[in-house]
Amino acid sequence: MASTFELEIVTPDKQFFKGLVEQIVVRTTQGDMGVLKNHIPTVSPLQIGVLRIKQNGQYKEATCAGGLIQVKKDKTIILTDAAEWPEEIDEKRAQESFKKAKERLENSSEEIDKKRAEKSLKRAEIRLRLLQKS
Repeated sequence: MASTFELEIVTPDKQFFKGLVEQIVVRTTQGDMGVLKNHIPTVSPLQIGVLRIKQNGQYKEATCAGGLIQVKKDKTIILTDAAEWPEEIDEKRAQESFKKAKERLENSSEEIDKKRAEKSLKRAEIRLRLLQKS
């Protein structure tokens, strides 16, 4: 059996995941980061992206809406605004969000609206990409 460590993923609404895992891969602001047991302690901001979790020799993927990762010797905690398994994603809603965000980017002149639309577009892209894989 591979070395494991505890992973906890928390959103404002719920504890999304808690369990022993062999590895995780997240998208940080500095690029992709893989975490194994006994990883050097670190704290890093997360980008919107796909979170890969290796458990019992198999990978599972979920969306991650940015946030923060804290890595300790035997435990890693991810705090994020939202996380979803592929089966929880409403494809029609994700497509509508993608279309709406794209329209806002094309027609918006206010900087705040652009940043919000860019985040919405990225989240919708990640959700749709994860659905295509499954």
